[in-house]
Amino acid sequence: MSHPQQNEGQTMRRINYLAVFVAAVAAFVASSVWYTVFATASMELRGIDPATAADVGTPAWTMLFVIVQSLVIAFMLAYFVMHLGIVDWKRAVRLGAMVWIFPAMILLGSVVHENVPLMLAAIHAGDWLVKLLLMSVILGVWHTGGRGSKESR
Repeated sequence: MSHPQQNEGQTMRRINYLAVFVAAVAAFVASSVWYTVFATASMELRGIDPATAADVGTPAWTMLFVIVQSLVIAFMLAYFVMHLGIVDWKRAVRLGAMVWIFPAMILLGSVVHENVPLMLAAIHAGDWLVKLLLMSVILGVWHTGGRGSKESR
């Protein structure tokens, strides 16, 4: 009797921790670029004067949180990639887009219930879409081998 996650002739996939790390770092960098591009609009939508915000800076704990958050999300996406058998970029993009529905709906809820400006929620939703697509593709195309292969040792 075969293991439920391993069909005959199919090798068992494992989570590639290096790919998880790379996906998390890529998401962190992409998010940094995203919020650099949309910094002025984001601050104005939150009622912050961009001229005075430049003097404040970002606390180190905030950056640490975002790195840990990216690692957790990359690990969960790797779990889905592995268990869904995703091995190509098209299915990885589909996974990223489907997972994106969750933060998009949460952000839309903040618009409805907390009066967050729609454009601010759209900026955040766009960031999530980019990060989730990027991480899913990295994890979906960066394969680990089956048992006994060089990559899985």
